[in-house]
Amino acid sequence: MQWEEAAQGFTAMGSEARLQVLRCLIRAGHEGLTVSEIQERTGIAPSTLAHHLKFLTGAEVIEQERAGRSIVNRANFDQLENLAGFILSECCADVTKKAANDG
Repeated sequence: MQWEEAAQGFTAMGSEARLQVLRCLIRAGHEGLTVSEIQERTGIAPSTLAHHLKFLTGAEVIEQERAGRSIVNRANFDQLENLAGFILSECCADVTKKAANDG
């Protein structure tokens, strides 16, 4: 994962409302939720919700699929794992270097 892609993903999750939507979709698992189901669970106004879903989709944090007249939204678990791996990949790297230099 490149810095630009990681920054876009973290920016997409950078609001309370988008985090609420994302958490709702993570809880729903791979089946996902329709827009109306997300709206019911979060209480976010439909026009505002559409904006947040567009932002999350643009960063590939969620995926959308048309199912008849509905759009099913799903958390993109692969992308979320990539973002977590990106941010955690350097965990304690400087501590290890310092310990090796002190030893």
